[in-house]
Amino acid sequence: MDELGPLLAEDLRVTVGEQVILDGVSLLAEPGRVLAVTGPSGAGKTSLLWTLTGLMRPAGGSVTFGGAPLGDRDAAVAKGIVLIPQDNGVAASLTAYENIQVPLLATGVAPDDADERTANALDRLDLTGQADQLVEELSGGQQQRVAIARGIAMRGTVLLADEITSELDAANRERVLELLHAEAWRGAAVVFATHDPEAAASCDQRLHLVDGTAEYIGR
Repeated sequence: MDELGPLLAEDLRVTVGEQVILDGVSLLAEPGRVLAVTGPSGAGKTSLLWTLTGLMRPAGGSVTFGGAPLGDRDAAVAKGIVLIPQDNGVAASLTAYENIQVPLLATGVAPDDADERTANALDRLDLTGQADQLVEELSGGQQQRVAIARGIAMRGTVLLADEITSELDAANRERVLELLHAEAWRGAAVVFATHDPEAAASCDQRLHLVDGTAEYIGR
């Protein structure tokens, strides 16, 4: 993985129609660190992550990666910016294995490497036994773990995770938090949006959103 970070958002203003979602929000996601984004429902956590991935274009401010403008979603993907969405985004008609393998192949990963990454990611999320099951046959928590496995397997330069522990039991929640920190140890910049105060407390720093504005808390 090429280290191209940090991912920097400065003075973001994000609107939907006439509604202001984010106003003057800045964020620094550094390689090797996990940043928690917290705040009540409707505070703009998902909108912030979508803007950091190029899915939403800000009405004001800027997002840069390695000092260069981020660009659209295709450009962000090319730079290794990976999003694990809140709704998991997995394909119900594919198996758990295919949901991880196919995106890897689509981004140019060699077939043998894609197979190895897929098997490893499933094992790390305790999903080896579900590899050949259709996603539609899996529980909500298992589907969420498939999405997490897919994100981990991408080995991105930046990993953005949106409320990915919400469907998980305590053991799998702890497993996923360990994996997010492992991604940071690998050298990725990790941004984790969460309602969970214990999960946020495990991160290196916290950015708290309220009414579209933000403040850093803690380390």
